Amino acid sequence: MKALNIKDKFSRFDKNWHPHQIAIVDDMQVILAKLKGEFVWHSHENEDELFQVVKGTLHMQFRDRTEVVKEGEIIVVPKGVEHNPFTKNNEEVHVLLFEKKSTAHTGKVQHEKTQTRYPKI
Repeated sequence: MKALNIKDKFSRFDKNWHPHQIAIVDDMQVILAKLKGEFVWHSHENEDELFQVVKGTLHMQFRDRTEVVKEGEIIVVPKGVEHNPFTKNNEEVHVLLFEKKSTAHTGKVQHEKTQTRYPKI
């Protein structure tokens, strides 16, 4: 039981769209990721997903609208809802995610950005 410095953890990796696990809470994982550009349309059939923007502005695209999530804000994507996170103007956005350990990175979608292993830092 030690405090984790999130800024320090973000400094340990550079790749965009490559989540890194920093903690486990019961059957949930706390993940950090750097996002830049557009991701891929996907959903998580059985898991909700929480995004907290630590740095920058995240755009969460849904089929019927786009939500703008600013630094210090969170958005919860309910299970089964198709979404596509993206950033604008070449901005790198830092996010903390809270999701079940069973959550697949891109759901059932296989894409070149799909990650199957989240390194622990």
